[in-house]
Amino acid sequence: MPDFPLRKLSVLTEEIHHDGGPAALPPRRRAAIMALVANPFAGRHAAELQPAMETLKPLGLMMSGRLIAALGGREGIDSYGKGVIVGAGGEAEHGALWHVPGGYAMRELLGESRAIVPSAMKVGAMGATLDVPLGHINAAYVRSHFDAITVSMPDGPRADEILFVLAMAVGGRVHARMGGLEAGQVRGEDGLR
Repeated sequence: MPDFPLRKLSVLTEEIHHDGGPAALPPRRRAAIMALVANPFAGRHAAELQPAMETLKPLGLMMSGRLIAALGGREGIDSYGKGVIVGAGGEAEHGALWHVPGGYAMRELLGESRAIVPSAMKVGAMGATLDVPLGHINAAYVRSHFDAITVSMPDGPRADEILFVLAMAVGGRVHARMGGLEAGQVRGEDGLR
């Protein structure tokens, strides 16, 4: 089974008090956690990758737990997303390893969450940025929760590394006013509305 030794872990938290309009009470909170790990597939083609998802499940659970703690606990978290930057020695498909371990870990620890976990991934050089998309955890059509948090690790990913990212938020965009389904109207039956 391939191994993904952890080199570095970083947590980014934000409080958004306003975006040019009146102060939000309480301020919107969002956070991301980043894990910089070795890529056991870097520099070579591996025909079989799927079993490595199992290896990454404990990392997803650990990161999800720490991210929830960074936001002060489960209460109020209503937005999530995930992302990956694969170092230049890897391939985009190595980033796809994060779909199950990252997304399912957040769902497990957050409880009821029916909407798809928005995701972004790319191959990038050291210091590359990634806009990790965020969406409502129970209804993909909640426009106020369409957002992103930008992440970066200045000293990674190296060519033989992967940067795995999870993100969560409490509340929609500050000053959201684009209409559509509102968070208070969510039925949460099908992950859409």
